[in-house]
Amino acid sequence: MGGSESGSESDDEYAKLIRRMNPPRVVIDNDACENATVIKVDSENKQGTLLEVVQVLTDLNLVVNKAYISSDGCWFMDVFNVTDREGMKITDESIIKYLHKSIETDACFRPSLKSSVGVRPSKEHTSIELTGPDRPGLLSEVCAVLTNLKCNIVNAEIWAHNSRTAAVVCVTDESTGCAIDDPHRLSIIKELLSNVLSVNNDSRSAKMAVSLGVTHTERRLHQMMFADRDYENVGDNKPSRPQVVLLDCLEKDYTVVMLRSKDRPKLLFDTLCTLTDMQYVVFHGTVDTGRMEAYQEYYIQHVDGLPIRSEAERQRVTQCLEAAIERRASEGLELELRTKDRVGLLSDITRIFRENGMYIRRAEISTEGGMAVDSFHVTDMLGNPVEAKAIESVCEQIGQTALRVRQCPEALSPKPPEETLTSFLLGNFLKACSFQTFGLIRSYS
Repeated sequence: MGGSESGSESDDEYAKLIRRMNPPRVVIDNDACENATVIKVDSENKQGTLLEVVQVLTDLNLVVNKAYISSDGCWFMDVFNVTDREGMKITDESIIKYLHKSIETDACFRPSLKSSVGVRPSKEHTSIELTGPDRPGLLSEVCAVLTNLKCNIVNAEIWAHNSRTAAVVCVTDESTGCAIDDPHRLSIIKELLSNVLSVNNDSRSAKMAVSLGVTHTERRLHQMMFADRDYENVGDNKPSRPQVVLLDCLEKDYTVVMLRSKDRPKLLFDTLCTLTDMQYVVFHGTVDTGRMEAYQEYYIQHVDGLPIRSEAERQRVTQCLEAAIERRASEGLELELRTKDRVGLLSDITRIFRENGMYIRRAEISTEGGMAVDSFHVTDMLGNPVEAKAIESVCEQIGQTALRVRQCPEALSPKPPEETLTSFLLGNFLKACSFQTFGLIRSYS
């Protein structure tokens, strides 16, 4: 046992030495492409590195329009064509410097991805993680309980998918503005919130965790919903449901994963989260967006070096990727709130939504410089579009200047012709079968 541990430590030290000798290199080019900034990343090829790079881009709200992923042995090269949310090139020097620092330095010496998304100590707030069955009014009840317990919600993100919900809520003590660390008080918070989450006739019990730490919220939400098996028993009645096809590429022992869906911000991050959590390695891939649609293609193996071998595994990967795309997909009307922050504000806002028959499907809560900056995606209680009179009532109660109504994204997205998927899959099937002939993937010993 002692010899094994010593060998493991030596391997870790050797790996650190290799990373120091070959740190990630980033080239940011604003001249190579007419309408996007081209970011090239060369790095050691270890599990999770690709996701770490994409996570940096996502956290900066950069939009990936195209991506090319290629690995050869223990090294990989990624090329990303990115813009900001307004479709402009990246010219802000502070963002460019941050990209270099985050990818070239932090990613090189950062612990494993598993550690990087764990809980790290924080004195600023207490993190509350919730998973359980979704239902109308749930967020309102959670906010009311926290407000009654003198907890101030400073940041939160809530996702709902396939009748399940997950939330990461960051709270502080109302009187001190600091994290809550009293064990007795934390136990009361856990007990009361567990009561709110529990549904007697649900086969999967609600789960809750409280920690004095920080985590990457969106990364954690994917892990929570994956662990909660939100990918199971998804209905086939959605016309905009993402298309996922898996093909065998036997010549190289890869599985080819092809995805087609409506384009949206952070789509690449979401699919890579799930592939990484399921212990698959992306060796090669392409991403292309256009006309409101996104196409992703990956050549993958499991970390054990094998492609997908069974029909059960194939079905599970398909379901999990569909769920990863749908979790963040915009559903319903988006309402944006910007107003002066105060204790109990979120409890009041969510109560007003509930009283006007609105069902919160997804929410992002944040505070910036004393201002509450929140986004809510809402439908009526049955999942249908919200009526105009309900919107008017909510705006009157909250304030016309504080609440901004955005048009439902579904109304803006043209339906793609049905033959698009067929031609897409046929073309990629031919590519997957003959990729060696066309040199799409380099052969290496």
